[in-house]
Amino acid sequence: MAQAGRTARMAAARRRDGGTCVWCGVAFDERTRPTREHVIPRVKGGPSWLENEVEACRRCNGERGHRALVEWLEECERRGWTPDVGRLERVLVALQAAIRERGGQRKARPQLEGQLRRLRKRAA
Repeated sequence: MAQAGRTARMAAARRRDGGTCVWCGVAFDERTRPTREHVIPRVKGGPSWLENEVEACRRCNGERGHRALVEWLEECERRGWTPDVGRLERVLVALQAAIRERGGQRKARPQLEGQLRRLRKRAA
């Protein structure tokens, strides 16, 4: 199954997520442009699939770098921001389902499972 191009995935993420940064909650406009954020970073095996991408402001995307999702989430909360935890969990669950359906992504699977487990443990 062919994936949509980068621009199409960004537009789909905007429709799905509502046009705010997943980490700090800033609304996107002509001054604050969204960037493509891989929930499971590419260097940790995360694919460039819509199910692994959310919109983030340039500041948050750059400062996160390759940090694990829950590690950066906790840093955002320490800074007084309000990350969208529900959106992050929905994206991880959708990525998990996509990997089960499409296969592959051997490197991303342990990262995904570990981050989803930690995210759910925080909520409990």
